[in-house]
Amino acid sequence: MLDIKFVRSNPDAVKENIKKKFQDEKLPLVDEVIELDKKNRDIKQEVEALRAERNKISKQIGACMAQGKKEEAEELKRQVKANADRVEELSNEEKEVEAQIKKIMMTIPNIIDPSVPIGKDDSENVEIQKYGEPVVPEFEVPYHTEIMEKFNGIDLEAAGKVAGNGFYYLMGDIARLHSAVISYARDFMIDRGFTYCIPPFMIRSNVVTGVMSFAEMDSMMYKIEGEDLYLIGTSEHSMIGKFIDTMIDEDKLPQTLTSYSPCFRKEKGAHGIEERGVYRIHQFEKQEMIVVCKPEDSMKWYDIMWQNTVDLFSSLDIPVRTLECCSGDLADLKVKSCDVEAWSPRQQKYFEVGSCSNLGDAQARRLGIRVKGADSKYFAHTLNNTVVAPPRMLIAFLENNLQADGSVRIPEVLRPYMGGKEKLECK
Repeated sequence: MLDIKFVRSNPDAVKENIKKKFQDEKLPLVDEVIELDKKNRDIKQEVEALRAERNKISKQIGACMAQGKKEEAEELKRQVKANADRVEELSNEEKEVEAQIKKIMMTIPNIIDPSVPIGKDDSENVEIQKYGEPVVPEFEVPYHTEIMEKFNGIDLEAAGKVAGNGFYYLMGDIARLHSAVISYARDFMIDRGFTYCIPPFMIRSNVVTGVMSFAEMDSMMYKIEGEDLYLIGTSEHSMIGKFIDTMIDEDKLPQTLTSYSPCFRKEKGAHGIEERGVYRIHQFEKQEMIVVCKPEDSMKWYDIMWQNTVDLFSSLDIPVRTLECCSGDLADLKVKSCDVEAWSPRQQKYFEVGSCSNLGDAQARRLGIRVKGADSKYFAHTLNNTVVAPPRMLIAFLENNLQADGSVRIPEVLRPYMGGKEKLECK
């Protein structure tokens, strides 16, 4: 969420940013919120003047009473009453106007970084760099669920009966591999200096609206019926929420945390044929990283964070690339974002396995996350990034480590988490 003072002083820049995000339908909101802001300031000014006048009249009433001028005192009391009624009326109007301002301000997108490429949607995202050599084996690579089924590692049919489409049972070596990847990712991030955390898996509505846009909320979040609670779509939500309404001493920054959680998502919309199986699901587990830092440090941490994901996948012998998200693909709160995509030997193309985002002070402004510096107080910057999110990551892992005989090689770094196994073999 932008600062209303910034919008007031830079309406053309805000409108230009909206155009860059191809959201022209939001352009009228800028003038509307500026008009509401003026109205709000006028109300405050009138209330302040009325209160000053009331104080002045109150003193006059005391003087009249002391002089025995009861009629004059009664007239002044009537003025005070009228004054108080008007203040109450204005105060109610002020609340309504401020609610309107907040609603609009939470809809106007954040100012994107100048380095963000301009484009309408994800088809115009820009490749930054590739890491590792993509390999297409001479043998045919089956669909990921077929690989899992050969190890008796997945049961989608039973899950469909129990919970419906978008759920799964993982079993045996595949389930163990899933847990091994999460455990390895946890330790990988701890070794990189991040503090491990297991957060709440449900959050209140004020945290939800603090960490994401209304559009994201509608397309992602499951609400608990009868409770002011939502299931988290990613642990970033509760991890950033951890700092709600806090004043952090500047010398305590940065806060660098890595968190494990299950994640729950509606996943609205049409799903393509390549999104069957465990690619796009309603429930999955994830290792996440978040950073709360000073504004001048956020771009440095942005680069550190996506590099952590690249390094983790590289250590598992999975080729990846980074992709710069264009303006039209950025969620409204984001300043800059890049995807990490893993190589799929079966499809012979890359697919998304993680996303790193710098949100500037947008989340901090919504949630009241402030920093106390030596000479001033200011809003923190927040960032988040996927470390690893199986089971989607398992697709990349199984395809890239599948051998001609149907076995799956276990990279050396993962073997301690798999009981020393060097490969998985079909039974």
